[in-house]
Amino acid sequence: MQKIAYVNGSFVPGEQAMVPVTDRGFLFGDGIYEVTSVIDGRMVDNELHLARLQRSLGEIRIAMPAPLERIREIQHELIRVNDLSEGMVYIQVTRGAAERDFVFPAADVAPSLVMFTQQKNLVGAPSGVKGLKVMTFPDLRWTRRDIKSVNLLAQVIAKQAAAEAGCNEAWMLDGEMVTEGGSSTAYILTANDTIVTRPRSTMTLSGCTCAALQTLIVERGLKLEERPFSLAEAKAAKEAFATSATTLVAAVVEIDGEAIGDGKPGPVATELRRLYVERARAS
Repeated sequence: MQKIAYVNGSFVPGEQAMVPVTDRGFLFGDGIYEVTSVIDGRMVDNELHLARLQRSLGEIRIAMPAPLERIREIQHELIRVNDLSEGMVYIQVTRGAAERDFVFPAADVAPSLVMFTQQKNLVGAPSGVKGLKVMTFPDLRWTRRDIKSVNLLAQVIAKQAAAEAGCNEAWMLDGEMVTEGGSSTAYILTANDTIVTRPRSTMTLSGCTCAALQTLIVERGLKLEERPFSLAEAKAAKEAFATSATTLVAAVVEIDGEAIGDGKPGPVATELRRLYVERARAS
């Protein structure tokens, strides 16, 4: 089956999905993206992702390329025409195509909207079942990490280093403090059974899966503390885990070659993953 994408008003075969070479996303990384997971043919936490898309676009002064209702329609149509049962829907909005100049183009230059789907094993992914191996890496990103920019070079470098070391993810370090994963939110479970993750700020991306999971954490009566934590704390934790639209909730079983707990997914992370998938399938 030929994959179908959406580019600036048209549904086209994937190999014909193109933007001009002067698109500012291509030239400057001047754009925003979102990824919504799909389980059983239904999008998960999509309203959180669309709200974050709006916020990020507003932070860098790019207009919404279409009303939210139209974006939802396109998402559903892409899932339908690509017969997607499990995977992701990707959205990218850039400031549009114009003559190369660092200054914003004229107001009549329309933003570019590109969307496509990707089939991916989410629920049964080996890393979700067996746990993630994490490598730490210096956080080289700019200071507005709360904006979901398409400029991901620092994360690419970190995640490539992790992959070459036989790991699934990189946890970024600001000095000795963990900020977040290369493409995930980081958590630890302390000795007194408190789940710790960073609070919302410009230091990290506000995770949509994180927000949904925190609701489950509160519903289960688990203790949650939003604060920074160090690499030393993470290595000494009872459990560690990560969340994202594509990893869902995944235990971290190893950091820099050192086992977390007994080196297997812990009961808290395992239960939270089960609950998250159950909620996603019921939504």
